[in-house]
Amino acid sequence: MKNCLFFLIILLGGLISCSKDSDDLRNSGNSDWLIPAGEVFDGGPGKDGIPSVDNPKFEAAAESSFLNSDNLVVGIVHNGVAKAYAHRILDWHEIVNDQVGDINVALTYCPLTGTAVAWNREVNGQVTTFGVSGKLYNTNLIPYDRATDSYWSQMRLDCVNGDLIRTRIETFPVIETTWETWNQLYPNSMVMTTETGFSRNYSQYPYGDYRTNNNNIIFPVSNNDSRLPAKDRTLAVLTDAKNKVYPVEAFGDGMVVTEDYPDGEVLIFGSNTRNFMTAFYNDGLENVTYTEGAGPVVAEDSNGNKISVSGLIVEGPLAGTQLEAAESILGYYFSLAAFYPNIEIFE
Repeated sequence: MKNCLFFLIILLGGLISCSKDSDDLRNSGNSDWLIPAGEVFDGGPGKDGIPSVDNPKFEAAAESSFLNSDNLVVGIVHNGVAKAYAHRILDWHEIVNDQVGDINVALTYCPLTGTAVAWNREVNGQVTTFGVSGKLYNTNLIPYDRATDSYWSQMRLDCVNGDLIRTRIETFPVIETTWETWNQLYPNSMVMTTETGFSRNYSQYPYGDYRTNNNNIIFPVSNNDSRLPAKDRTLAVLTDAKNKVYPVEAFGDGMVVTEDYPDGEVLIFGSNTRNFMTAFYNDGLENVTYTEGAGPVVAEDSNGNKISVSGLIVEGPLAGTQLEAAESILGYYFSLAAFYPNIEIFE
């Protein structure tokens, strides 16, 4: 309970300091922002006050015992390597600097917007780590990179202040789902442990009723959109010409939606029952339907191609083909609508 009260006090303190922090930003030596400086707020703990995990430890999923079946995890799958990171840890740390196979990854997670995005830690040819700046825009995490001390917007997917301003970040697809579903999909995966190097109560959620209270949005956002409940979990597919959200709830026991986007046909795989949603560009598949196959298989087309939740075709004439991930973010509806005004809603 002490940890929870500590975080709530910090958040309330952040609200009081918002005006002062905005003045500090405008008067700092690095005053060029791609976003309105007056809308960048101090979250309270300060720079690295929420510590990133830079040396994560893992164990086999079959040996892990600290998670309940309905706990949410964020998974990354790359070249046969599957790793899971629990919300229960991410709520307290927000960034994990890691390596998955041959890629350097910063898994960024914002508990206030419910968004998890995996970033490439190699920026402009230099591998770096990311930390929590303590600042927020549209109530969303602003990480900073430790190579140049530039500030990045998690949901804009770009650098908004510093030497790397206007640089676009490269992302990797993630799979957010329950621990139960993740174990069904990838029973041989590795899972991050609570051996983070920090003393935190990972069995306790630090933000009270925030996840379930639609009226509890702590910091201001630039666009208020009430077409859906604020904390509905939705997947936003983002392109230069079109942005659209797909509520997880709308996908029932499992469904594949085929959508035409200006840059290609997108397949959205999802299930409310199993609590996941991913999106990939179609590459030669026909009449794709949802299925609950063995392991990671979640869809099949009329030619017998079986597709995994990570977009890999594991069986059939196109076996071995990795579908290209569509740029997407799964998170609370209010945050996606704040960053992408007039976003379309899947019916």
